[in-house]
Amino acid sequence: MPEGPEIRRAADKIASVLVGKTIETVEFGLPWLKHHEEMLSGSAVVRIETRGKALLTHFDNGLCIYSHNQLYGRWWVVKRDKYPNTRRSLRLALHTNEHSALLFSASTIEVLDEEGIYNHSFLSKIGPDILDTELVWRDIAARLLTQQFKRRSMASLYLDQSFLAGVGNYLRSEILFEAGINPRAKPQELDRKENNKLARSTLSISQRAYETGGITNPPKRVLALKKEGLKRQQFRHAVFGRENRACYNCGEEIIKELISTRRIYWCPLCQY
Repeated sequence: MPEGPEIRRAADKIASVLVGKTIETVEFGLPWLKHHEEMLSGSAVVRIETRGKALLTHFDNGLCIYSHNQLYGRWWVVKRDKYPNTRRSLRLALHTNEHSALLFSASTIEVLDEEGIYNHSFLSKIGPDILDTELVWRDIAARLLTQQFKRRSMASLYLDQSFLAGVGNYLRSEILFEAGINPRAKPQELDRKENNKLARSTLSISQRAYETGGITNPPKRVLALKKEGLKRQQFRHAVFGRENRACYNCGEEIIKELISTRRIYWCPLCQY
C-alpha cells in the first residue's frame, strides 16, 4: 500500500496540472458516483490536500472528491486523453483542456461537502499528517506520552492512523530502526532522550522518504551502495525487506517478524 510520502508526491504532481484550472470533464468509473459528474464538470480545482493516505481534491463550488488508494490504487497524470496502457480499471478521470489526472483501481472514492469532510468516518478519526509542515518533533514527543497512546507497543502504535496519519509498514520499520527502539517497547518505557530521538526520527525519515521517492537510507549510504552496483530495491531501506542480511550499523542479521499479522523488520542488537 502506498504510504504518506507516495500519496503526497502523487498529490504534488496532480496539483501541478489541476490547481487553478477548470475541469472541463469529470468521469467516474463507479456507477453510484455518476450523478456527480455534471455538478463537478466546469468547476475549478482550488487545492489538492493529503491527509495521511487519503487525497482530497477541492473544487471552487464547495465540493471535494475524497479518494483512498488502498492497496492497488494508482494515479497517472498525462496529456489530455492520453490514457496509459494498463489493465487496471479507471475509477476517476479529471480533464482540463491540456491534461488528465487519472485514478485507477482505487475502491474508495466519495464526493463530500464541508460537513461531509468534517464528519467523515476516516478523516474525523486520523491523527496529524506526518508530512504536515506545521507538525514538529515536539508535537510527536508529547503525543507519544498521552494516555491514549503511551501503553501501546510501537509495532501497533505506528500503524494506527489515529496516532499519525500516513505511516505504514516500511516507514514504521525504518523509523524504529533509526531511533534504536525495539518494536515491542511502549512509549511509557522510554526515557526522555529516547522519546525525543524517536520523535525526531519519525519526522526525518518520513520527510526523507517524501523527498527521495521512498528511499529511507541516508544519502551517503545510498551513494556508497550505488557505487557497489546495487539496484534501487537493494539500497532503498536500512532494514525493511532485508531479513537475514547484515545490519549496516553493527553487522547483526536483520530479523523479519509478523506482529499483529503485519511484517516488521528490525535489528536485535541496535534495537535492544
